[in-house]
Amino acid sequence: MTNNESGGSRILGSLRRADGQGIVRIEDRFDTDIDDLWSAVTDPTRLARWYGQIEGDLRVGGEYRAHVFASGWEGKGRIEACEPPRRLLTASKDPDEPNEGVTEVTLTPDGDQTILVYEHRGVPLDLLYAYGAGEQIHVEDLADYIAGRERRDAEARWNELEPLYRDLAADVG
Repeated sequence: MTNNESGGSRILGSLRRADGQGIVRIEDRFDTDIDDLWSAVTDPTRLARWYGQIEGDLRVGGEYRAHVFASGWEGKGRIEACEPPRRLLTASKDPDEPNEGVTEVTLTPDGDQTILVYEHRGVPLDLLYAYGAGEQIHVEDLADYIAGRERRDAEARWNELEPLYRDLAADVG
């Protein structure tokens, strides 16, 4: 768990199922304090540097629109909970999927570093591998941003991660 490594076969995620749906959990450690990492995952100006464009009502209960750089996903979401600087819970629905997904980001300080746990629940089981690879790319983009590096080539990284996450998803059943 360190953001200093990049590329290759490094897997940050785990996959599981509950109630007929998939869950992707990504965990990484960042060389920054909790307030800086919180700002990077909640401030629309900073999000636009590594994740995508977010606009709308960013208060609890508010709805937002997003365009995600790495995947090209566009959609709407809702802020379910916001407990600065430790927890953010959002819900969103892909227009092509029947169920709403929930994403929870939790931050925990650890000395001069911060541990991020990113969990996406409500993932279609047949796409669990894809969400796993995609969510890892998002967390790696955040790590690159925090470290002052450029975002990596999402397509090339997808090609590296997709088969690894397919193997993980096969074990979920």
